[in-house]
Amino acid sequence: MIDVCLLGTGGMMPLPYRYLTSLIVRIGGSSLLIDCGEGTQVALRKKGWSPKPIDVMLFTHFHADHISGLPGMLLTMGNADRTEPLLMIGPKGLERVVKSLLVIAPELPFPILFKELSDPEESFPYPGQEDVTLHAFKVKHNVPCYGYGITMSRKGKFDLAAAESLKIPRQYWNKLQHGETVEENGTLYTPDMVMGAPRKGLKLVYTTDTRPCDAIASAAKDADLFICEGMYGEPGMEEKAKDHKHMTFAEAAQLAKEAEVREMWLTHYSPSLVKPDPFLPEVRTIFENTKAGKDGKSVTLRFEEEED
Repeated sequence: MIDVCLLGTGGMMPLPYRYLTSLIVRIGGSSLLIDCGEGTQVALRKKGWSPKPIDVMLFTHFHADHISGLPGMLLTMGNADRTEPLLMIGPKGLERVVKSLLVIAPELPFPILFKELSDPEESFPYPGQEDVTLHAFKVKHNVPCYGYGITMSRKGKFDLAAAESLKIPRQYWNKLQHGETVEENGTLYTPDMVMGAPRKGLKLVYTTDTRPCDAIASAAKDADLFICEGMYGEPGMEEKAKDHKHMTFAEAAQLAKEAEVREMWLTHYSPSLVKPDPFLPEVRTIFENTKAGKDGKSVTLRFEEEED
């Protein structure tokens, strides 16, 4: 399962009722943070989740509303006695930007590892979790900017009847379930002899600060949860969205429809957009399962058989 929480849903500037952009994801005892706008620490504390298990930070781009909360967050993690390495992933220039911010957060008790993105798409394993893959895809903003996908794969079921009919010794079953090949007295036992086809996994996709583009629809294809920028919900904001390289609610909904996602949350609202809910009925005529993201909104994504 994957726990997801929107810590901040605001764009440009923090408001008394809305923190700046940030998303936290918990996977198997580890946490991942996407962006770290001002107020992220407060939002995380209100949620009751700890910053210490954050092993990976992903940055969409380097505008202040997406990274200005980082120095304080790192200091808090250090004060929590964290010593394990922290992996940061983001557009080219990430190390330079972060080290500039670290002038006010020196002498952290843990090392920071940097992975800078330059290709239009890149995929890489989640550290320490072989079944989780991170996917970065370049989007269309006025500076280099990436969206991110998190995919948890799921192996097929163990076929007990097949294992017994093939007379595979019981002591090898566990190894075969974990993908190992076993040889005994010249007989080779392989995982495909006892494992069914891979089952449907889980997929979360997050993108913000962008115009609609094919890369988003492709990356979000069949996602269980698609979290997408909806900077403007009011009618007549289409030209402003184009000029500033952002999206309207309707454009986000069209992407969700095209990608055939299961559910979409809107986020990264303009400060002028006080309440997104009044604009949802019209947007839902494009994509029915559209929801307004709110600070603290969370969900647990579960494998199909585990759902209530």
